[in-house]
Amino acid sequence: MANILRKWVENDQREVNRIGKIADKVMDHEEEYAALSDEELQAKTPAFKERLANGETLDDILPEAFAVAREGAKRVLGLFPFRVQIIGGITLHEGNIAEMKTGEGKTLTATMPVYLNALAGHGVHVVTVNEYLSSRDATEMGELYNWLGLSVGLNLNSKSSEEKREAYLADITYSTNSELGFDYLRDNMVVYKEQMVQRELNYAIVDEVDSILIDEARTPLIISGGAEKSTGMYIRADRFVKQLKEEEDYKIDWPTKTISLTESGIRKAEENFGLDNLYDTENTALTHHLDQALRANYIMLNDIDYMVQDGKVLIVDQFTGRAMEGRRFSDGLHQAIEAKEGVEIEDESQTMANITYQNFFRMYNKLSGMTGTAKTEEEEFREIYNMNVVSIPTNRPIARVDAPDVLYPSLDAKFEAVAEDIRERHEKGQPIWSGPLRLNPVNV
Repeated sequence: MANILRKWVENDQREVNRIGKIADKVMDHEEEYAALSDEELQAKTPAFKERLANGETLDDILPEAFAVAREGAKRVLGLFPFRVQIIGGITLHEGNIAEMKTGEGKTLTATMPVYLNALAGHGVHVVTVNEYLSSRDATEMGELYNWLGLSVGLNLNSKSSEEKREAYLADITYSTNSELGFDYLRDNMVVYKEQMVQRELNYAIVDEVDSILIDEARTPLIISGGAEKSTGMYIRADRFVKQLKEEEDYKIDWPTKTISLTESGIRKAEENFGLDNLYDTENTALTHHLDQALRANYIMLNDIDYMVQDGKVLIVDQFTGRAMEGRRFSDGLHQAIEAKEGVEIEDESQTMANITYQNFFRMYNKLSGMTGTAKTEEEEFREIYNMNVVSIPTNRPIARVDAPDVLYPSLDAKFEAVAEDIRERHEKGQPIWSGPLRLNPVNV
């Protein structure tokens, strides 16, 4: 382990030293650009575009463009990027991942590569994990980009196709990862090219990149269409599985979250539905409904996997704890949960188009990301996305104490310790926040 850590540190130091030389070139323009008037600084944007049109590359104008964005941020936002933030920005421009500690200013760091790459006119996507962050950053950082002569678009789920098209045509577009993916799927279902909202997938900077590209990498984005309605079968299957007993009639494997009928459960199903053999090919539809009813009743947990609100079953996002409006479980699972909860069962749907985040983001010409924790997934980033992780040093020595992980022998011991910690902090008057917890009976 020590050798691995030493290798990480040495590799990062070499990379930071290399990028640091470019950062120094950016800082060489500091006094020159500070002396410019607002109009002279703003005139740099069309000048850069002209130079690119005449054959220069983004790398050629990087020191000057970063210096302009830096000086612009000081005048418009009252923020002046430090040298380490310039290093982080260059890392992002090169299509890699900048690992920056909490509080080191990732949002400001991104302004420099965003500005530089937007000058080429092919569009830059800044990807956040939720619409609140997209709206906030588009508003706050948008002041800088607009001041420098670039357009900013905000892509929200609530926008019409025309509004989305306008957002994507902007020099810089803020959006969530899910909305980008769904817009791509919808674009591939239109009849005429003019109905598409997205243009070329040019360059994306992904915030919390490890969460989106690793944790949610295989999460499928699915667009569904109407299919045959079979409400009655969901109700019958639900009523049957509610009579079953765990271990006797069905078994659950919690680590894999799978559930299956035992021999006793199979016999009871055959008696209940008047069948000779439950697993005959002609009973395939019934076995599918039974499988989904078992999952809905004994694996999918209310207020953890889903919630019921105003007579509707809403999926709970496991990464944010928020209800996912307009999203439904596939393959009849959502209908099975609706039968379980006694709410109106909506029509089944069939998959019309789907893609995973991994496959979607690999289509960008250039991809980069920011996070506070990426080094542990460095090999995956390199193999899957051809991206290197660079640990950016902090601007000042870290005063915060990062405590080591604490391991417990069982789930009960873990939550007893959590309860005790909550009690102690409550007595001190400290505020306490708890994210979504998954209470499956497995040791974590």
